[in-house]
Amino acid sequence: MEDIILSQYDQLSEIAHAIVEFQRKNNLTDAEMALNSHVSVEHIHNIKAMKETADAEVLGSLEAYMAHKPTGK
Repeated sequence: MEDIILSQYDQLSEIAHAIVEFQRKNNLTDAEMALNSHVSVEHIHNIKAMKETADAEVLGSLEAYMAHKPTGK
């Protein structure tokens, strides 16, 4: 049987994947994402690296920002 190896990108959590896609689509750095979403850059780094899970407040801030600012600005 052949082993299936997922790329690191495929292994991202749902919120990490959403952040990466949003940043890519809008050409945003982690610092810009943090400033605009009011979530610390450390949280964004850690969520994307899957070193922490977003608590309800952080998740709410990120989701609200991405939903209401579809162009990232």
